[in-house]
Amino acid sequence: MKLTAQGLNERNQWEEKGFSLPSFDHQAMIEETMKNPAWIHFGAGNIFRGFPAALQQTLLEQKKSNVGIIVGEGFDYQIIDKIYAKHDNLTLMVTLKSDGSIEKSVIGSVAAAYKCDPQFAQEWDFFKNAFKNPSLQMVTFTITEKGYSLKGGNGEFYPAVVADFANGPKNPSMFLSKLTSLVYERYLENKQSLTLLSMDNCSHNGEKLQQAVLTIAQAWQDNNLVEKGFVDYLHAQVAFPWSMIDKITPRPDANVEKMLQADGFEDTSLVITDKNTYIAPFVNAEECQYLVVEDTFPNGRPALELTGVYFTDRDTVNKVEKMKVCTCLNPLHTALAIYGCLLGYTLIADEMKDPLLNKLVNTIGYVEGMPVVVDPKILDPKQFIGEVLEKRIPNPFMPDTPQRIATDTSQKLGIRFGETIKAYMADEKLDLANLKLIPLVFAGWVRYLMGIDDEGKAFTPSSDPRLDQESFYVKDIKLGDKGPFAKQLKPILSDASIFAVDLYEIGMAPLVEAYFAELVAGPGAIRKTLEKYVQ
Repeated sequence: MKLTAQGLNERNQWEEKGFSLPSFDHQAMIEETMKNPAWIHFGAGNIFRGFPAALQQTLLEQKKSNVGIIVGEGFDYQIIDKIYAKHDNLTLMVTLKSDGSIEKSVIGSVAAAYKCDPQFAQEWDFFKNAFKNPSLQMVTFTITEKGYSLKGGNGEFYPAVVADFANGPKNPSMFLSKLTSLVYERYLENKQSLTLLSMDNCSHNGEKLQQAVLTIAQAWQDNNLVEKGFVDYLHAQVAFPWSMIDKITPRPDANVEKMLQADGFEDTSLVITDKNTYIAPFVNAEECQYLVVEDTFPNGRPALELTGVYFTDRDTVNKVEKMKVCTCLNPLHTALAIYGCLLGYTLIADEMKDPLLNKLVNTIGYVEGMPVVVDPKILDPKQFIGEVLEKRIPNPFMPDTPQRIATDTSQKLGIRFGETIKAYMADEKLDLANLKLIPLVFAGWVRYLMGIDDEGKAFTPSSDPRLDQESFYVKDIKLGDKGPFAKQLKPILSDASIFAVDLYEIGMAPLVEAYFAELVAGPGAIRKTLEKYVQ
């Protein structure tokens, strides 16, 4: 069985092996989408293929839509060449349930997928024309949190962004400049309204996207590279809703690959691109999923509420996002990622079998985080965190790794823990001194920067834009060294751009330093420290 349009003609062969195939007219969908595009998505990776693409497939199956999604990739072009083009834009979605069963569905809602860059002239022209089309309702994004940043850790604009400011919309190099250029094409053509919707797992994602686009547009307008009305158009006619997305889509798993091969599915080869994207013709993902979106779509939108998407106001989206990111999921994942790497784990689910790590995240969630959790009303925080700790993270069939989750930790700590700290500080009834395990996570991360596990073996920390800078401060610390370590740690712990607060100013740094001293006492010290403080 091959994952191609021609291969799907052998429907009986697929269905006999338990694969669900699209029931709608695939070719008619493609033709209608090319004439009247409604949804363009940028970021062709696993989360899109396993979630938004599947939502649109549901609408197509229900005959609530007759168009699909146009996909653009503005960063890792090999995804288009080696996955989308090779498999006629089809994806095999493998849902891994906590009871051990799986569902296998071919997702066929992508009508076209192209590289989005002026160097590919024909494909770039395609996107320009699509953006000009009045039928286009929304453009969505899963480009990762760092994809919205125009500045480096030093607070200065990236050189490529500075170059884009000067060059204008005709030959942009950075993705957000490309996006702004495409929106400018729409402005010039018809000034039709549009929604730009971030679906990335980051706080205030719509605001981040809006600020980036407006910054680029304003620079172009100031440099007389676009018409004077462009920035006003972005304010008046283009919406930037906020959203909260939640679905775990790990890298393609070898065990899933074997199961598919046993069924006769031939296209299981993992592709690792030159930009280190792990992708395959199939996507494996958990069953649980949430998408909450601010309902601001001036040119209309797909009826995604029929697929389980929550549409609401911005304040509610913000509350749901804070509930998840600051208390009920993301902090727990980060704690497990840090200590999982240090203790040699390679599967998040296995960490939940470790009584110390299980207790660590239960205490961080229920005891330290829950007193300041934001209740969005449309989702219950205790029910949500219960599902996370009892069903989602322990799912033995979810091949998610602490190494994957540890990626970009320096960019996550401030949101995932700093907001809880600030909430404690703002509540006179709460004592910041009651936070014992969140500081232990901070100490664990500094210990992680050393790249030495609890057995004293070297490991390679996951990619992080601040890794080299922060690792520098601990590079001369060895296992068995005695503290105090205030001199080495102060540049890290005082950095509010990492923790959202200066840990010295709020009085938490001495505790983190003390924990760190215990964590570096020698081989085995990490587990001993956890045994001492996780009670």
